[in-house]
Amino acid sequence: MKTKVEELEDKFIVTLEGEMDTTAALEAEQTLKALYQSNGRNVIIECKKLEYIASSGLRILLNILKGAKASGSKVVLKNVNEDIKNVFSLTGFINIFDFE
Repeated sequence: MKTKVEELEDKFIVTLEGEMDTTAALEAEQTLKALYQSNGRNVIIECKKLEYIASSGLRILLNILKGAKASGSKVVLKNVNEDIKNVFSLTGFINIFDFE
């Protein structure tokens, strides 16, 4: 799994690529933990090349969302494939995240 974070003036751009299984999620969390406090900047998460997400990956995204909302910013998930959208639907997360 590849995880990349770019910091721009007014937002963070995160790129997720591969399978975010439990092991990969633990590694990705080290990179993404800084986004738990987005300090008022929006977070854009590019999921075009994300193939799979486990519950531990969902937890990481939820923590990013909680931190963003606390500071008045938002999180947008972009280019999420149908299989991963189904995971969000089954968990009820489809209603709390913004998708583009």
